[in-house]
Amino acid sequence: MFARTIAALIVVAAAVAALIAAWPQLFGLATAPIVAQVVSVRGLAVATALVAAVALTLVALISRGARRLAAALAIVLLAFSAISVAVLSTRGFGNGGFESAGKNDVTVLSWNTLGDAPGAQTIATLALNSGAEIVALPETTNSTGLQVAALMAAAGSPMWVYTVAYDTVSTAKSTTLLVSTALGEYDVDTALTTTSVLPSIVATPKAGTGPTIVAVHAVAPIPGEMPHWRSDLRWLASACASANVIMAGDFNSTLDHYAGLGTGGATIGSCTDAALATNNAAVGTWPAVLPALLGAGIDHVMTTANWRVTGMRVIQSQDGAGSDHRPILVQLSPAR
Repeated sequence: MFARTIAALIVVAAAVAALIAAWPQLFGLATAPIVAQVVSVRGLAVATALVAAVALTLVALISRGARRLAAALAIVLLAFSAISVAVLSTRGFGNGGFESAGKNDVTVLSWNTLGDAPGAQTIATLALNSGAEIVALPETTNSTGLQVAALMAAAGSPMWVYTVAYDTVSTAKSTTLLVSTALGEYDVDTALTTTSVLPSIVATPKAGTGPTIVAVHAVAPIPGEMPHWRSDLRWLASACASANVIMAGDFNSTLDHYAGLGTGGATIGSCTDAALATNNAAVGTWPAVLPALLGAGIDHVMTTANWRVTGMRVIQSQDGAGSDHRPILVQLSPAR
């Protein structure tokens, strides 16, 4: 009798844990420690749960004493997998199609370069081949940004270069933004503290017309940084409070973490996620060593409602370029 009670408690506890992991927003736990990390990698969690369910099924077939408990836990894991796959399917497993580019379209490239790891030539080649007019480069120094801009200018695509660095010791504490000169010149307050640990850039158009561009680098939700991470998410929501904003970069967060941070049906602040709008939000951008469907979609391009997403792609051809992130490319068209 005692053994059955313990087994029942284990199954109930497993079911509650699985439900929290599958849909933490239901309990207001999407940004809680452990839960925040687990929900980031839904695809990997599903794969792990399915392997464990198969193992438990084998145990149930082999061991008479553990049969009921193992079978019940296997059912819990299968239910968790089904719910998680349903969530992922609503977000999209990948659609790399682009509409024909219009005259007023803007192409955005974002790539956390892991401290300049791919090198200026690789970054510039990707930006040129993509036709990017906005290039957000977290963990990229001003020196590399200037080299990328020089290479792009030599190829006929001149860019303004803006860098904010919280210090010059760690390359992770530099974020660089390149903006096509065709979009006009921008103002950046390089002394402004934005996100708490790693810098984000807020660029506003000097002429007063055109989008405010935010190059994002939020801190990762690791032990010791959870309060800063939550603060960064709130800052990102406030950074997208005006009428014409394009945000791009390493948000170190997935769609699950934005519960309560969006207004009027937006993803965060007044911004909507480009990957979600194009059925790409289940495709992981980090880490590049994992298959894309098992990774975390933590790199984003987000825009206010005056922009329409007319193409989005997680670029997997650069997985061996040195960064642990995959670049993302987004085409935006004026909504009206």
